[in-house]
Amino acid sequence: MCLVTNIQKYSIHDGDGIRTTVFFKGCPLRCAWCHNPETQKWKRQILTNQEKCTGCMECERVCPNGAVRMENGKAVTDYEKCTGCGECVTACLLNIREVAGKEYTVKELLKELKKDEMFYEESGGGVTLSGGEVMCMDMDYIEELVKQLHRQGITVAIDTSGYAPYENFKRILPYIDTFLYDIKAMDNEVHKKWVGTENTIILENLKKLSADGARIYIRIPTIEGVNADEESMKAVIKWLTDEKIKVAQVNLLPYHNTGSSKYSRLECIYDGEAFLVPSDEKMKQLSSLFTEAGFLKVKIGG
Repeated sequence: MCLVTNIQKYSIHDGDGIRTTVFFKGCPLRCAWCHNPETQKWKRQILTNQEKCTGCMECERVCPNGAVRMENGKAVTDYEKCTGCGECVTACLLNIREVAGKEYTVKELLKELKKDEMFYEESGGGVTLSGGEVMCMDMDYIEELVKQLHRQGITVAIDTSGYAPYENFKRILPYIDTFLYDIKAMDNEVHKKWVGTENTIILENLKKLSADGARIYIRIPTIEGVNADEESMKAVIKWLTDEKIKVAQVNLLPYHNTGSSKYSRLECIYDGEAFLVPSDEKMKQLSSLFTEAGFLKVKIGG
């Protein structure tokens, strides 16, 4: 089984039509602007609201691993000791604690996803598997899930950073309608600085996916100070053109900080405070670079 942090229904930003997006837990990257930090670790985690904590010590009392202690009248979690068992969640008198990460069997998840089949059919939508990094999950599980969805006529999109073994992509390629494929930076040093890894595997996998006939939407998180400039976007355009990547759509995704509050709930620091949202004018300018370069479908946003 795989851990899921959220099943988001009626999504219109993760592919075509109305979609249900499944967020799997676990990711090898550490993007400084990540708006789903609860999906990074490969285990269940406790989220809490320390500001509302009254220091009643019930969570500390029931924790079987000694992972909760009091500091300055507030409950603090030691995530090295915490197993995410949820005992503290049940005991919390103010309901300010929750568990991120729930196990689903393929059968259970499929049952949940089929509930909105009518909306998929009417809107040309379907299911999007996201994360974390879905391509680094248990691929026996993911392959069985996408096979079942495909057999039942439900379209599947994979939202991926591309940072995974290519054999994982090969296994599920026959059952996937669209890959929503991130390019965050072409410069390796920039990529390592803000994402934590080189981009070599990501670009190599993208070339292979294109050669193997996948339908690909290129998605570029667009962030002032990282890649929201003409030089960075022209580098992406040049690479895609030189490598003859078959691109069905380009999505420029303007940076937002809507997930920043989750960091405090995980008792960690958000590194994206210095990032700025690109202006509408800037986004239009960057979008026009792709249009002028011959990309037929370019969108601002998901």
